[in-house]
Amino acid sequence: MENNVFEEMAKRYDTEDRIKLAKVIVKEVKQELQNSKSKSLIDYGSGTGLISLELTDLVESILLVDSSEQMVEVAKAKISQKAITNSEALYSDFTQGTPALKADIVLMSLVLLHIPDTKKILNELCNILNDGGKLIIVDFDKNDNISHPRVHNGFVHEKLKEKLSEAGFKSTEIKTFHHGERIFMNQDASMFISSSIK
Repeated sequence: MENNVFEEMAKRYDTEDRIKLAKVIVKEVKQELQNSKSKSLIDYGSGTGLISLELTDLVESILLVDSSEQMVEVAKAKISQKAITNSEALYSDFTQGTPALKADIVLMSLVLLHIPDTKKILNELCNILNDGGKLIIVDFDKNDNISHPRVHNGFVHEKLKEKLSEAGFKSTEIKTFHHGERIFMNQDASMFISSSIK
């Protein structure tokens, strides 16, 4: 993944539109985190923590992981400003090799579309999860109006289910939960949430 794009964006990443979209996603993810007080969560591709730093009271610990050093720095600054005690940020790119981490829950919000090798990253995330752990993916439904050499144009639920099953997940539930104007590369689009159990 071309990190430099995100390195440059980091300082001005938290735009009004992104914050608004993050709130929609947070609301949906919170449903998935009921009864997770004792659980550890990794937010892979966390960016500046717009989503996961709103979830800190629902889980025992959160590790924000991003492949952009600048994004991680912004997230670290937020953690310290807000004096959040159960969160840390780590600079790492799992597509280049995964550190020895374990978690009960992995969250990936609007990240999968940026990763060329979907199969490989799903395998990596499955390996990180403890048995019985949960992978939560938020991303865009497939959208034929979008064409970009570095970004998937969304995902078809059934095909994603197949890939998750191949990666080692026992069960997956996927549902579309939000339709928005100009939220995906300036196109109207819908977002889904997928929840898979290892």
